[in-house]
Amino acid sequence: MVGLRKFSCYRRLEVPYTRKSKYKKKGYVKAIPPHKIARFEMGEKRLFSHIVKLVSQDSIQIRHNAIESARLVVNKRLEENLSNNYFMKLNLYPHHAIRENKMLGGAHADRLQTGMAHSFGKVIGSAAQLKEGKTIFTVFVDKAGVESAKTSLMYASPRLPGHVTVAVEENKRGLIPS
Repeated sequence: MVGLRKFSCYRRLEVPYTRKSKYKKKGYVKAIPPHKIARFEMGEKRLFSHIVKLVSQDSIQIRHNAIESARLVVNKRLEENLSNNYFMKLNLYPHHAIRENKMLGGAHADRLQTGMAHSFGKVIGSAAQLKEGKTIFTVFVDKAGVESAKTSLMYASPRLPGHVTVAVEENKRGLIPS
């Protein structure tokens, strides 16, 4: 079985394309497979003194399995370093459907494929679309855990396309994670 196609094919932000067909039923995306993100909120909900954010520096798309991989590594590092003295929230949801026009290869395959004649493609997954400056993860911690939260969030950067940065701010308004 063939694995996932390289994400460089899908990384750039694009407007969702809707197929326009003279036959109404061919103009719809039939179904989107479920995403792999297990949880969107982790840790203890209480008042913390600082907010640490992982912010995107590019306008990009992020596939759902890359988001889950980054979430796992950040949550593991936070649990190791801060036990349960943090609250982490994933601020993305993968709404964008990723389609692929699968081409058959091999002997006599040229009789089976339609090439680019019907190139709408089947949905193979979902992705979240990000504009520059959008927050990916938000971590609420006390002052003692700020450095640990910053290093934990930077462990997510190799797993995500594009460039990210960490922003730290004081919780002056007294925001409780919701």
